Amino acid sequence: MTWIDRLTLFSQLDLVAVSLLLLSFIAIGGLIEYAPRARPSVSQLMAEHRRNWMQHMAARDVRIFDAQVLNGLRQGTAFFASTTMIATGGALALIGVAIDLNLNASSQVVWEIKLLLLLFFLTNAFLKFVWAHRLFGYCAILMAAVPNDPKDPLTLPTARKASEVNITGARSYNRGLRAIYFSLAAAAWLVGPTALILATLITLSVLLRREFLSHSRLVLLDQA
Repeated sequence: MTWIDRLTLFSQLDLVAVSLLLLSFIAIGGLIEYAPRARPSVSQLMAEHRRNWMQHMAARDVRIFDAQVLNGLRQGTAFFASTTMIATGGALALIGVAIDLNLNASSQVVWEIKLLLLLFFLTNAFLKFVWAHRLFGYCAILMAAVPNDPKDPLTLPTARKASEVNITGARSYNRGLRAIYFSLAAAAWLVGPTALILATLITLSVLLRREFLSHSRLVLLDQA
């Protein structure tokens, strides 16, 4: 069975639902990461605080607190990487269940394609979390390389490098979280295309609210 034949197994509403899911995943990522300066997202606001963090870290003689904060970030990425790996294994097991149920060829193909969409988001999330974990490790090394003397000409440049690597790690971490959000939406396709559309719209509204309409954003914007 060719891919064209497999596509004919789905209704137009299925194709619309999947297209909406994928376009929403791409669009919300771009909007969050490249929001207008007049209305920055929470992720963009936190990036500035990460830069401030590294500047203050460079002026501290004792950096145990900074190391603890970074260790917490690494633990978070390791936790989600492990979780997505387990979830990926579960999705692969479900594909095996479809084979064991001896479904007819058409039903089995439909089931497998729906699970492959779920696997796409889970795998994407896993790769993002692994890369974020590694970047936070790079940041730890750069932080350790920052001279203790604030007047050293290498202090601020090295601190800036640490901040940019930290921001890049956070960006990858956030992308992994968004992939998890959309994997939950993709799972709704197992119920039907209407459920997938509703789940996608709910996921979009949750992400938009947390990045642009949340109380935490107002706190970050407060200059007092």
